Amino acid sequence: MSIAKQRIGIVGARGHTGAELIRLVASHPALELAFVSSRELDGQRVADHVDGFSGELRYVNLDPAAVAAQGADVVVLALPNGKAAPYVEAIDQAKPETLIVDLSADYRFDERWYYGLPELTRQRWRGEKRISNPGCYATAIQLSIAPLKDLLAAPPVSFGVSGYSGAGTTPSDRNDPEKLRDNLMPYSLTGHMHEKEASRHLGLPVEFMPHVAPHFRGLTVTTNLYLARPVKRDDIVARFQGAYAGEKLVRVLDEAPWVSQIANKHHVEIGGFAVSTDGKRVVVVATLDNLLKGAATQAMQNINRAIGMDEYTAIPLT
Repeated sequence: MSIAKQRIGIVGARGHTGAELIRLVASHPALELAFVSSRELDGQRVADHVDGFSGELRYVNLDPAAVAAQGADVVVLALPNGKAAPYVEAIDQAKPETLIVDLSADYRFDERWYYGLPELTRQRWRGEKRISNPGCYATAIQLSIAPLKDLLAAPPVSFGVSGYSGAGTTPSDRNDPEKLRDNLMPYSLTGHMHEKEASRHLGLPVEFMPHVAPHFRGLTVTTNLYLARPVKRDDIVARFQGAYAGEKLVRVLDEAPWVSQIANKHHVEIGGFAVSTDGKRVVVVATLDNLLKGAATQAMQNINRAIGMDEYTAIPLT
């Protein structure tokens, strides 16, 4: 017996994350792609732009009212920061029971929205239909710090490096391969949105310094943590293993993970766990693919849970 599929639409589908979401939806047994909205690609076949997608569906240019009029069961907003509100308002009026997953930062500080970082917030979900998807860096930072929160003696400091896909598709210095060649480009060294986000949801101040590198996808975050009392490395590792036991998309390693090994993978890798001689400082390294666990994969985890499917449906676990 075939199951009735839920209709899902993606707004802002031109970007890298939109393409990854389309691939995940294409292999999902309970979701049917109803529309993909993109101003720049209006009228073009989705299959001509996204490997792994087949069929005649074409991109359409839909304003908020037109998106709401589609009557989709699920809408994913993959828009730049500051652009989501008109779509949310239109859907609220037309079909408030629609599940909305917002990939921007617009609702990550809104108490009315569920903050969907499943490995840390799964138990807080109360059936909300408005889900704010965490940022890529913020995901890696929080997973690096959460198991040690009760031991901290000072604000954690995270040094981040991402591939240039994290800068989106709109041309800028931070996604220009020529300007990035043989280069490491620092930016937003205080007050980055993901610094604020991680601080808010961990409930403690986090200091974060991001950089862009010449590779396309994948990020690494190296976090320095000062501890209130000496702790042995084995105990640190045990804390992380215990915190993420059973989590299919978090892998705790002994060695520090390499960003080159995480591209196109759907999980996070956390390792290193270098401890100072006095036992009161530890350095943790986390890597993830910013387009997948940092965006599309995490969105799919949230969608699956909200529509009553196994959390990992359609997510490759290898």
